[in-house]
Amino acid sequence: MTQKEFVIEAMRRNGGYATFRELNQLIDFSSWRTHTPFASVRRIVQENNEFFRIQPGLWALTECRNEVLRRFEIRENNPQSEDIFTHSYYQGIVVEIGNMRNYSTYVPPQDKNKLFLERKLSELTSFERIPDFTYPEILGRAKTVDAIWFNERNMPCAFYEVEHSTDIKNSLNKFYELQDFRANFFIVASSARRNQFNDVISASIYNPIRSIVRFVTYESLISQYENEQNIARVI
Repeated sequence: MTQKEFVIEAMRRNGGYATFRELNQLIDFSSWRTHTPFASVRRIVQENNEFFRIQPGLWALTECRNEVLRRFEIRENNPQSEDIFTHSYYQGIVVEIGNMRNYSTYVPPQDKNKLFLERKLSELTSFERIPDFTYPEILGRAKTVDAIWFNERNMPCAFYEVEHSTDIKNSLNKFYELQDFRANFFIVASSARRNQFNDVISASIYNPIRSIVRFVTYESLISQYENEQNIARVI
């Protein structure tokens, strides 16, 4: 088998699609004469028409296109369905990274039935409801955050808001209310929205949180996700 055939077969076994993380788990690289098999997989899917990209880090077989999109509830030329999938995809990535780092994880009730690939987000998270870590009025704000990591004391250590098409101000307002917690705050979005983020957070009202909120691009989040997996394989 060629290296491309290895990748195609792995995707077929996985339902016609795979993340790079999954491909790195599914493929037996023992016969590959390369010291960088992960880079080879990336090159293969990017350079061959047998594959198409759904999101950064997520590819599928062209021959399975219609079936894969149906299972992901993505309707082509329907921006709303694409936005829903994109938002929950990155929520799932954040949750998965948190789980790999042994944090407890949470997504809000309104998102628990949304899909990360073919699994509901609620199937990935540790908590069905948010822990009572603070006063009810602040907790009410926190429980709407897209994804939260909790430490071993069930205190929040990282808040993530995925901003695909909604107003960044709404997320920053949540972070403003949560600033007294010893936690990290992240806006996850397309790199095209970085300038918009910088413009919004430069407003004087956000002076107290400007130094503790970080902008994370989709691509850098996916890179972090894949690196976490590579570290896990070595260990």
